Amino acid sequence: MRAVPHEEQRPPAAALFDALGADYEKAFAHAPAHLSALEWLLERLPPAARTLDVGSGTGRPTAAALAAAGHSVLGVDVSPVMADLAARQVPDAEFRCADIRELPLEDASFDGVCVFFSLLQMTRAEQTAVVHRLARALKPGGHLVLATVPADVADVEVVFMGRPVRATSFAEADLVALLEAAGLTVLSRNSTVFTPDHPGAGPEPHVFLYCCR
Repeated sequence: MRAVPHEEQRPPAAALFDALGADYEKAFAHAPAHLSALEWLLERLPPAARTLDVGSGTGRPTAAALAAAGHSVLGVDVSPVMADLAARQVPDAEFRCADIRELPLEDASFDGVCVFFSLLQMTRAEQTAVVHRLARALKPGGHLVLATVPADVADVEVVFMGRPVRATSFAEADLVALLEAAGLTVLSRNSTVFTPDHPGAGPEPHVFLYCCR
């Protein structure tokens, strides 16, 4: 049996997304830019590709779309509630409750990587290290799609789906520079505004970056 860490030792994202559960899917899964990014990646993956979904949440829409297209999917989420929910909803994918900052990743082992809004509760140093690790885990010629809230902020308190959280991010230009420093080519980007389907939610700036190694 896996030992459950004390609440104060768990990553803040674990507690947040344990609490949100399926409400997160309802609020975000239909975002047009997210679905477009998935379509872009699916068009570029080889048959039976090996893919990684970082911060896989409930498994929908990302892991579900990849698995439905016949690809091998490893979903990683720090929230045990999310990992369990995803395993039930997308039985054709593999899900692990793990911290991507600590999970061993083999170099050049994935054809495609998705990173949808899963870095925002990490420090800038941690985000930088994770991006470099994910770039190395991508096969040459493989593709990565990253989405986040572009903002030049560090450890600021924001309200997310009615809950106070601390968030850190990069301005869009700095994020592009980070990806390029990790050895990725940013092929295109899509900046948009999305309002989650959740009471009291307001419009959020989102950026989707389409990359190749």
